[in-house]
Amino acid sequence: QVQLVESGGGLVLPGGSLRLSCAASGRAFSTFNHYFMGWFRQAPGKEREFVARISETGLNTYIADSVKGRFTISRDNAKNTVYLQMSALHPEDTAVYFCAASQRWTVVLSDYNYWGQGTQVTVSS
Repeated sequence: QVQLVESGGGLVLPGGSLRLSCAASGRAFSTFNHYFMGWFRQAPGKEREFVARISETGLNTYIADSVKGRFTISRDNAKNTVYLQMSALHPEDTAVYFCAASQRWTVVLSDYNYWGQGTQVTVSS
């Protein structure tokens, strides 16, 4: 069984911060540090979009322009976990956030083999 489980979502005021976590488990992730990890989001009525990605070692990251300077991605391979630290949140950041795993350094959704179920982030006063 392969699982990616996101957590940390919730309701936050504009300008606030949240840290999302994504824990990987299952046979495929016995070598978690062989996977590139990504975060995506999907707002109501919109397509799923790329947010951030991180290399297997964590040394390289790439952040979408829409969130650059506000979001950071990191990982702890000892814990099989990837994080998305979000700050200065805007109402436009409201979406379901998904983590995903790929064996390619990519922003293309279809290149990600494994997906979590998503966690809701709502930014509202």
